[in-house]
Amino acid sequence: MEWFKKNQYLLAVLSGIILSVAAYIFNPFHLSADANKAVAVAILMITWWISEALPMPAVALLPLVLFPLFKIASIEETSKAYSNPVIFLFMGGFMIGLAIEKWNLHKRIALHIVKRTGTSGDRIILGFIIATGFLSMWLSNTATTMMMFPIALSVIAVMKEHEQPGTKMNNFSLVLMLVIAYASNIGGMATIIGTPPNVAFVGFIEKKYGYTVQFFDWMIVCTPLAIILLAALYWVLAKWMFPSHIKNSSDANDFITNEIKSLGKLSAAEKRVLVIFVITASLWITKDLLNKLNWFKLDDNMIAIIGALMLFATPTGEKKENKTQMVLDWKDTSKMAWGILLLFGGGIALANSLEKVGVMAQVGNWLAGFSNINAFALLLMIVIVSIFMSEVMSNVAQVIVLSPVLAALADALHLDPLMLGIPMTLAASAAAMMPMGTPPNAIVFSSGHIKLKDMLKAGFVMNLISIVLITLFCWYVLPMVMAVVMK
Repeated sequence: MEWFKKNQYLLAVLSGIILSVAAYIFNPFHLSADANKAVAVAILMITWWISEALPMPAVALLPLVLFPLFKIASIEETSKAYSNPVIFLFMGGFMIGLAIEKWNLHKRIALHIVKRTGTSGDRIILGFIIATGFLSMWLSNTATTMMMFPIALSVIAVMKEHEQPGTKMNNFSLVLMLVIAYASNIGGMATIIGTPPNVAFVGFIEKKYGYTVQFFDWMIVCTPLAIILLAALYWVLAKWMFPSHIKNSSDANDFITNEIKSLGKLSAAEKRVLVIFVITASLWITKDLLNKLNWFKLDDNMIAIIGALMLFATPTGEKKENKTQMVLDWKDTSKMAWGILLLFGGGIALANSLEKVGVMAQVGNWLAGFSNINAFALLLMIVIVSIFMSEVMSNVAQVIVLSPVLAALADALHLDPLMLGIPMTLAASAAAMMPMGTPPNAIVFSSGHIKLKDMLKAGFVMNLISIVLITLFCWYVLPMVMAVVMK
């Protein structure tokens, strides 16, 4: 046992290499040569990510070396993934979070949140689940996480200042971070506009069949499902797996009240950061309405960068060393989670390569091989494959590739394509185990409050619950809604 502990790093590195080489030599999935090489690299990266053999952002750089080396993709093609538009969404969001933290606005917001929810750990977590889940129904899940992330970090800081004896503050920090990501993903399932995979699938159905999935019909099926999943999220993480035992305390309440008083009035810098944050959030909320005016076209990524640029261009009203001080200086970005940008870039590069060499299409063909089993087993299989695929694949790319495959399968079996497509789409947004599974997962992982082993453990349980609930809802509720709609 002692030897294993001393050589843990060596074992982790070797295990990744051995599994990767073995997958390439034996080709257990009977893939084409290019696909086999891409899968071997994927196994190496995933093994090193899980075992933490190397820092996760360092592992994310492997595609830049291995893809050109093994002729999976050129360096020019691979490097494009590291400048994917969603990475600039992260960058802008992180910069907004830095400014909020720099001027202590996060502490003020957090103190007021805790004052209203009470100082019980469970009540704070429940409040964040409800708020995040509701916002994510109308905003993209990534934008919602960006908005809630700095606020949650400040709540954790406030709670640590008045930590109670016998409590598990680490559990509280872990759960609060996880529920922001998971509630954003789950809330996004409830409406068509809540997450990009929903939009991609509805667009495909309209283009192929000329049938428009109505906003309200989607909500009839998916909103109750999202509410049940959010309730399960609260019970599983806060009550069962990671209880914090933080109880409401009159002393803590008095401390919160005194801290709010000691902060005094909003400073000029705080006001300006708050205005920029509100403008950015408002643009995220109203961008679809603004785009309909046809004056310009905004997306979440552009809005995040607009917010960041405003921070660098807005003076605080004070001078430092006879120079006008801005709300955010470039040196402040030294505190930013640059590694997460690399991590997500590596995840996108890996997903792109697997899609390019046809692994996604082969998964679809493999699913088609189950057409001879009964419909419920097929539905369950689709949900299982979709949810675990999305842990390492772009969920939007997954939906785009699998939608036509499942539509053809549904047509061959004389099933409504929605019966197979909707569960696949919902499951693609439920990835909870890996940081690169969805953008919200990557954002909260950057906080430093989450260990990969804890995310894997919590995510695996939530994946199992999601598989059961999505399958049952789409088997029992979806046909009833379609029967009413088709009348």
